[in-house]
Amino acid sequence: MLEDALSVYKYIIVSYWWIIAPVALFLFSNKYWLDYMTKKYLMELKWIMLEIKFPREVMKTPKAMEQFFAGLHAAQKDPKKKDRYLKGTLAPWFSIEILGHGGGIYFYVRTESKYRNLVESHLYAQYPQIEIMEVEDYIFNLPSETPTKELDAWGTELILNKEDAYPIRTYPVFFEDKEAEERTDPIAGLFEFLSSLNPQESIGIHILISPTDDKWKESGEKLVAKMVGKEVKTDKKEGLLVIKESSSWIHAIIDGIIKFFVGESGGVKDVKKEEKSVIPFLTPGQKEAAMAIEKNISKIGFKTMIRFLYWAPKEIFDKDKPTVAAGFFRQFNTQNLNGFKINKKVTPGRGKIFKKRREIGQKRFFVGIFKKRYFPGHKIKTRGFIFNIEELATIFHIPGTFVEAEKLSKIGAKKGSPPSDLPMI
Repeated sequence: MLEDALSVYKYIIVSYWWIIAPVALFLFSNKYWLDYMTKKYLMELKWIMLEIKFPREVMKTPKAMEQFFAGLHAAQKDPKKKDRYLKGTLAPWFSIEILGHGGGIYFYVRTESKYRNLVESHLYAQYPQIEIMEVEDYIFNLPSETPTKELDAWGTELILNKEDAYPIRTYPVFFEDKEAEERTDPIAGLFEFLSSLNPQESIGIHILISPTDDKWKESGEKLVAKMVGKEVKTDKKEGLLVIKESSSWIHAIIDGIIKFFVGESGGVKDVKKEEKSVIPFLTPGQKEAAMAIEKNISKIGFKTMIRFLYWAPKEIFDKDKPTVAAGFFRQFNTQNLNGFKINKKVTPGRGKIFKKRREIGQKRFFVGIFKKRYFPGHKIKTRGFIFNIEELATIFHIPGTFVEAEKLSKIGAKKGSPPSDLPMI
C-alpha cells in the first residue's frame, strides 16, 4: 500500500513539475528579495532621539498621553504592494523608551526625523510645560558584542496570553471614579525599582509602535460573535493565479489520497447548523469579556512590541533584576481578559543542548535587535500584538504629582511668561 502511495506521488511530480517548480521558485525568491529590499530601505532612514523632561508638578492623568498617541496615529500609512517589492517600504514606526541608568530615570522618543514636528506638537499640546531636546542615542555606549569579559546583559520580549482583541487592565481602573488621595499610578512601582539601580547598572524598556488601520478589529468582532452564538463566516480572498492553481492541485491530490485509502464514503458531509442565541446563558464573566472586547476595539490601534534589556558589569550583574522589570507588566494581567508573558522564542537561555555556550550567542543576538530597535511590523502575528491607545497610555505615561520619584529627569525651573511691564528696547 505504501508503494502504491509513493507511485502516486511520483506520477504527480513527473507529470505536473511545470506547475510545482514555478511555485517553489517564486516562494523561495520572494522571501530573499523582500529581505534584501527591506534592509536597503532601513539603511536610508534617518532617525533622531528626543529626550522628554517634564515639570515637577504634572496634574494630568494618562488620558493626556492617550491623546498624544491618538495624534501620533496620523502617521499611519500602509505601503503599496508595488513600493513594498520595488523599494522595500515599511509602515512608519516609533520607539517610546524608558531608561533607568545609575538610579536616574529618563524618557525618550525615537522617531524618523520627518516625524519630529508631529511628535513634538502633540506632546506640547498635552503637556505645555515639558522640554524636548534632541540628544545622542544612549545605546551607542553598549558594545554590540555584549556580553564581553567585563560586561553582561539579559533581556526579552513580551507577548500577550490571548488574542489581541482581549484588553489588559488599563489606567481607568487606577484613576477614574476615585478621589485624588486614593489614586494609584501603576508606573510608580517601576520608577521606584529603576531609581534603586547601582551607578553602573542600566535597564532600557522599548515600546515599539506602528499605527495600523481598522482591519485588526475584525478578529474582535468575530470573537464577540462566537460568544453570543452567531455564525462567523470566513472571508475567502482571491490570490495570484499561480497560487490558486497550485492550491487546487494540492486539494485534488489530498482528496485523491483520502479516496484511495478510505474510499468514496470517507468524505466529510456538510451539516447545516441551526443558529441559536446563547446570550441568556452567558456567565457574568463571559458577558464582561464580550463588553470589554467591544470597548477595546472601539479605539484606534498600533502594532506593538515590548522589549527590555538589563546590562551591567559582571561583578555586579544580577539576573533577577530584569525579571522584576517584567513583573511590572504583570500588574495589568487579568484572568478572564488578557495579560503579558515572556516570549520564550527570543529569550536568551532557551534550549537544552550546549545551553551555556549557546546562551552567549543568543544574548548577542538580542543585544543586536535591541540596539537597532528591530521591528518586524509586517510579521506582527509571530512577534508582537495590537494595542489600542488606552492600553499604550497605561504602560507609558508621564507620572502625576502623587508619584514620588526624586530621580526622574525633570525641568530644573518652572517656565513662566515675562512680566507685562517689562520695558522694551
